[in-house]
Amino acid sequence: MGVSDWRTILIKAIWRGGRVWLPLLCLVLSGCGLLIDAVEQVWPVAGSKVDIICERGRVQVGLAMEPFRPFVFPTIWTDEGARVTGLDVELTRAMTDELSRRCGHPVTPVLHLVRFRDLFRLLNEGHLDWFVSAVATNTPAPSRAGVAYSLPYFYGGGISGITTSTTVLERVRANIQQQAMHPAADRLAATSHALDGLTVAVQDETSAYYYAEANGGTSRLVVCDSLPAAFEYADAQTEPRIDIILGAQPVLEYMVKRVRKDWSPLTRENGRPLFLTKADYGIVVAEESYRLRWLVNDLLLKLDESGRLAEMRTRWLDEEYAFPRRASLEGLPFDVEKMASHYVQGTCRIKLGS
Repeated sequence: MGVSDWRTILIKAIWRGGRVWLPLLCLVLSGCGLLIDAVEQVWPVAGSKVDIICERGRVQVGLAMEPFRPFVFPTIWTDEGARVTGLDVELTRAMTDELSRRCGHPVTPVLHLVRFRDLFRLLNEGHLDWFVSAVATNTPAPSRAGVAYSLPYFYGGGISGITTSTTVLERVRANIQQQAMHPAADRLAATSHALDGLTVAVQDETSAYYYAEANGGTSRLVVCDSLPAAFEYADAQTEPRIDIILGAQPVLEYMVKRVRKDWSPLTRENGRPLFLTKADYGIVVAEESYRLRWLVNDLLLKLDESGRLAEMRTRWLDEEYAFPRRASLEGLPFDVEKMASHYVQGTCRIKLGS
């Protein structure tokens, strides 16, 4: 190992120690004038990310292979190859079109269809330029360190739940009402006790999972590999029986309206949806990709100001359509580079200690 290698290792160790070590870092570098050069050597400012994308003519985009309807639908196989559709897919296509105009030549989106829980790891390892799959921008979780979020492209999302039982719905409302009767300091946390005494299913490492883990109270937690796995577990009436499936409110609303009409959303007494927390959805990029984040934000702003984002929301959330036909007819020009050979929805398991 050469001197430069040892210097790099030492710089990293000192830098991670905090600002108090800056004088020592100066000594290692034989002068503070080399500090900026050293930091850029170890953590290069990702200002060239956009240039790299333009040069290679390809942008690496991550999508969850688990269905997050209407944001990401299951993959459809046609005579022309795999086709993926949904709001987030159309958003990726619109952004890539704009990116092509910026680069002055066509840029092809290369889709990486992987498990949702793997998206953050792949981004941090440098395999993705960005990813999008109805990701809430306000979820505190250790696994989401090292990433940054764009401007929201979807407003008014959040975490909610669905159930097949009116008794469970009444129990949720009673829990909230009981908590609201406590001293004023506790009223703000009323919804955090909404699930007390119930069995709740969530998809692993989603915002709903982290919410339930932090606010589960006396509820039992069933962790599933996907939303379809949660439905299958509930349909089989496996013990403990699921009272509520928790997830992204727009996704669950789509499911109960169009796919699983035997389930109903959790609502307040006035019939309005019961949100356990609110969230906007954004595109996820590496924390150090500053120029790319500025570019993504600029592209989203243009799509918003042109009315395109509003059109996407109406098209995917409000219109009636058959997604396989839409995917086939639109013929999205995606080159699918990384994708599991087949989709397995996975299983569910009881979280120990819940």
